Amino acid sequence: MTEKAYKIDELARAAGMSARTVRYYVQRGLIPAAAFRGKDTAYGHEHLVRLRAIRRLQEAFFPLDAIAAELEGRSVGEIERIADGKVTPASPSRSGAAPPASEPPPLDPPRRDARAAIAREASRVFRRIELFPGVDLTVADDAPEQSLNLVNEMLAILEERVHHNVKEGGRKR
Repeated sequence: MTEKAYKIDELARAAGMSARTVRYYVQRGLIPAAAFRGKDTAYGHEHLVRLRAIRRLQEAFFPLDAIAAELEGRSVGEIERIADGKVTPASPSRSGAAPPASEPPPLDPPRRDARAAIAREASRVFRRIELFPGVDLTVADDAPEQSLNLVNEMLAILEERVHHNVKEGGRKR
């Protein structure tokens, strides 16, 4: 059975990212470059597995440098276990192989806190106030009273200036 070969656009689509991102990851050394064969240059299964693992590690808040360290020296099988979520590296600063596990280990406190913060952020309600064409102000409904007072002061000042400019016929000084 021969390995499926992907053109860069096909590989990017299969990994759920853009071809530009794939090229960037090649440039950064996160995935190996495909063997150059002119218009027949193709990527293989290992490339797709590495891209899926990169995505999984990014979802766990790993920066690209930590991802590179995490994937370095690992076999395709080990990388595939990361991509499939069967192995979860302990923290972004750790390097070396993580033991295979039937289920991901519990989150360490910093990542648990980060996920809780993301959940809180997702439930927040924001108001968008257009100040001028192309200039918006975003205000969280749960912002501290002092912040909301400042926003109201800013809006009053802007309203006064706009009203003044209208009275003056839009003339600039």
